[in-house]
Amino acid sequence: MATPRKGSGKKRAPWRGEGSRRAIVLHPDIRIRGGDDGLKRTPAARLEEAVGLAHAIDLEIVHAESIKVDKPKPGTLFGMGVIERFRDLAEALEVELIVVDGPLSPVQQRNLERELDSKVIDRTGLILEIFGARANTREGTLQVELAALSYQRSRLVRSWTHLERQRGGLGFIGGPGESQIELDRRLIDERIAKLKRELDQVKRTRSLHRESRRKVPYPIVALVGYTNAGKSTLFNRLTKAEVLAQDMLFATLDPTMRSIALPSGAKIILSDTVGFISDLPTDLVAAFRATLEEVISADLILHVRDAANEDTEIQKKDVEAVLESLGRPDAGDRIEVMNKIDMLDGNERAAVLSRAVRDDNVIAVSAVTGENCETLCKLVDVRISAQNEPLEVLIPHEDGARLAWLYRHGDVQTREEREDGIFVRVMMPAYSRDRYLKLYEPGEEDTSSEAPTGTTQT
Repeated sequence: MATPRKGSGKKRAPWRGEGSRRAIVLHPDIRIRGGDDGLKRTPAARLEEAVGLAHAIDLEIVHAESIKVDKPKPGTLFGMGVIERFRDLAEALEVELIVVDGPLSPVQQRNLERELDSKVIDRTGLILEIFGARANTREGTLQVELAALSYQRSRLVRSWTHLERQRGGLGFIGGPGESQIELDRRLIDERIAKLKRELDQVKRTRSLHRESRRKVPYPIVALVGYTNAGKSTLFNRLTKAEVLAQDMLFATLDPTMRSIALPSGAKIILSDTVGFISDLPTDLVAAFRATLEEVISADLILHVRDAANEDTEIQKKDVEAVLESLGRPDAGDRIEVMNKIDMLDGNERAAVLSRAVRDDNVIAVSAVTGENCETLCKLVDVRISAQNEPLEVLIPHEDGARLAWLYRHGDVQTREEREDGIFVRVMMPAYSRDRYLKLYEPGEEDTSSEAPTGTTQT
């Protein structure tokens, strides 16, 4: 490794004051990639996404570039020619931070900071900073800190202060100057253990809330998709809510839920979730599993896609990989919502609309204009109704309340007046059926599943 540069001896302060921080974004276009399946973003698209991530925490990007890396250097990733060029550029542009859009080992990060004479963070560190700045709930804050400490545990080195003064950020990687972090693994492990205990309590609380919702009971429909696909805009359109919806990566981090009525009158709970992204840090996926439990337990998933993005197919693959890791690999329990068709023209728009006509599991909408959003609600209505189960019961003539309950919570398909009561056959969700048995026929819950038709007599 080259010796540290000898300059004027002037040491740049880690920060120049409040406001946007000047930064350079580099995307390492690594040529040695095994197992390429042909679906790969272009370096330009990857660089654009990295710049979007940096803008999400108000960094001022003064230069962005994709660098071809034929053979990654174990100690620095880039060759010394590249390092020297950006060292001079960083000094000339008074840059305070260099973002490398890819994973860096602790050694690579430390060596690059020494050679570039600037703070360096990788893609994982950048995403963690965004989440730290955006998490609003107690649960979100705990999850971000847990993920960041797990990431930091292998990077216990003296380093420049970087984003800890970013408003709302957590600033887990410190340095000389303002807040030197000198934690050893024992202290970090103690903090991680404490965070996990607190998160376990949060999970229990969320589980109780989820059980309460099940008693309401309404089906849960979860919006998922690549970050900035328009989930929150669609959520606002369908629920008439005012969730933050901006043309910005990770505008939504904490889950939001609202109840809405479908065209049939049936109600559902719609859940807006954090956006997925390629190369999402493993620690972050694990830490946010509690948040994503709404996706795991959802009755139906709406996969919102950005139809106007040239990488929409690759983004779809990234989202499906996350869903599979969460235990929801079956595409049969989801609807693909091709969003942003208002941004398509001519043949592109016609192709998306044609695909939606051919495939019952695909619908093309515009969350901004509202185009086809009513049709989406009808499709959700049909899919939720298809999950209904039959229940056949004989109700005493004088028990009008029980009959009214069945009409409110299910679809009565058959009604017969008999001498010994009113026989009805009802199609209803499994949870409504279970609730009926608990309310009106205790003791039948355990045995009713043995009867294929769900027949119960009173």
